[in-house]
Amino acid sequence: ISPPPVPSSPPSFGGPVTLNVGGTLYSTTLETLTRFPDSMLGAMFRAGTPIPPNLNPQGGGHYFIDRDGKAFRHILNFLRLGRLDLPRGYGETALLRAEADFYQIQPLLDALRELETSRGAPVPTAALLHADVDASPRLVHFSARRGPHHYELSSAQVDTFRANIFCTDSECLGAMRARFGVASEGRAEGGPHFRLEWAPCPAELPEAEYRRLGLQPLWTGGPGELREVVGAPSFLEEVLRVALEHGFRLDSVFPDPEDLLNSRSLRFVRH
Repeated sequence: ISPPPVPSSPPSFGGPVTLNVGGTLYSTTLETLTRFPDSMLGAMFRAGTPIPPNLNPQGGGHYFIDRDGKAFRHILNFLRLGRLDLPRGYGETALLRAEADFYQIQPLLDALRELETSRGAPVPTAALLHADVDASPRLVHFSARRGPHHYELSSAQVDTFRANIFCTDSECLGAMRARFGVASEGRAEGGPHFRLEWAPCPAELPEAEYRRLGLQPLWTGGPGELREVVGAPSFLEEVLRVALEHGFRLDSVFPDPEDLLNSRSLRFVRH
C-alpha cells in the first residue's frame, strides 16, 4: 500500500486553504482555522505541526475532514466572526453542538448553551427512567339480585394493576404524574418514585359492589379527552409517549424485547 501523498509545500499564513468537509469544499485561511489555538483545528494547522495522514491534500490540494459538511459552515463562520450567527428558525443545534464538541471549540459550545437557555430549551441532561407494572387477578363474590326476593351468588375476576415509575428527571416525572393525575391525586410521593394502583371494573361486576370493594380506575389525558387505562399495554403506551417527548430512548424490555406493550418492565435512558 503506497503512503498517502505528501503536500509539496505546507500551507502558509495569509494564503487560502481549501478544506473538503464531508464532500463540501470550503476556502479559508490558516489565521481563521487557528483562531482558537486550544481547539482541534488550532492544533491541526498550527505552524510547524506535522499534518496528520487523514488531512493530507487529496486531488486538487484539498484537506479532507470526514465530518458533516453542512454544519461546518456555521463552525467556520464562528471562527471568522467570533460570535454565533445562525439563521432564524435553525433547528439543528444538537448536530452543531456535536460538531463543536468534535472540533473542541469551547467558546462555540458556550455560545450554543446560552442560545438554548435563552430559547427555553436547556441542554438535555443524562437521566434514567424505569417503569414496571404487574397484574394480580382476584376472584370476588357478590350477591346479584335476580328478582324482588331472589338473589344469586355470583363472582367476577378483577385484575388489580400495580405500577412503579422511577425517573431521575424531575420534569419528566412531573409530566408522568400529570398524565395519570386523575386517578393518582393525593397519592403522589416525593422523590424520584411514582406509584399507582388501579383495577378496571369488569362488566359483570355491579358498580355498587365495585365501590364497596374500594377499587378505582386509572385515567389518562386532559380535560375532555380522558381515556381509561384498562391494562398494562395501555399504561406502558402512555409511559412510552411521555418518555419520547422528554428525549429518552428505549434501552431494555423485560421479559420479551419483541413484545413491547405486553412487557412487565421498560427501561429508558437519556445521554
